[in-house]
Amino acid sequence: MPELPEVETIARGVDARVRGDRIVQAWFGSHREPFKTSAAQQSKGLEGRMVLAVHRTGKHIVCELGPAQKPDSNARPARRMPKSADQASVAPEAQWIVHLGMTGRLLVTTPEAPIAAHTHARLSLMSGRELRFVDPRRFGRIEFRDLRRTEGFNAPGADPLTIGTEEFAALFRERQLPIKPALLNQTLLAGVGNIYADESLFHAGILPRKRSKRLTGAELERLRLALLEVLQHAIRLGGSSVSDYVDADGVRGFFQLEHCVYMRTGLPCRRCQTPIRRIVMAGRGTHYCPKCQR
Repeated sequence: MPELPEVETIARGVDARVRGDRIVQAWFGSHREPFKTSAAQQSKGLEGRMVLAVHRTGKHIVCELGPAQKPDSNARPARRMPKSADQASVAPEAQWIVHLGMTGRLLVTTPEAPIAAHTHARLSLMSGRELRFVDPRRFGRIEFRDLRRTEGFNAPGADPLTIGTEEFAALFRERQLPIKPALLNQTLLAGVGNIYADESLFHAGILPRKRSKRLTGAELERLRLALLEVLQHAIRLGGSSVSDYVDADGVRGFFQLEHCVYMRTGLPCRRCQTPIRRIVMAGRGTHYCPKCQR
């Protein structure tokens, strides 16, 4: 499943390519699983709206949309829509929310590009581009929200890229849960998954099965900083492509080449040469170095 760095990379790529563009037409497939809002509601709600911004919230991609406006059918398509001088001051009236699930992709392409199997949504833009949601396993979800009638989307937990020392420590210092499954709890931290929990615990030198409440203040701060560093570095490298993940242009990430423990069972630790071990915690494969992590 794409985690915070992958979702952040996609959101930034989509934002750079479609911000200021307008949705002319929305097509949705027949499979019901991806739709948190019906296809008919999404199509009606999306058409004619300008994309004001695209950002990540937790593991979700949120497209902020302006007021609905019927596009000029005589307008000539451009490679990119010019940004309105007052675009930044337009308050969002709606959101299109995308959760990628296990195998979802959100791609910016052209109408002429081959349509991949398992394409569940195609948004035609005034610039001539298309925004496509593809998901072979259909675990992803897409949703439309009219902000005049409902609240905007918020992640259930804190964002690990912005959380401070005291807030981070307060999440874990009284919990009996081992620190690895605690990191995966989306109601505590939104966006951290298996890859980056394993990698951050390695860089912090903490065993994944150590009880959260037994971590000292210094260890918790070391973990917070390790998590921040690992996530930011993974974002710079475009995320980890260990399965189906690609960015908004269909390009794979590179952070998997720098994994220290994740999926390296039996291989020598990059620091001490001790073989990496794998255990299962809360149903998830967990990788660690028995010498570097205590």
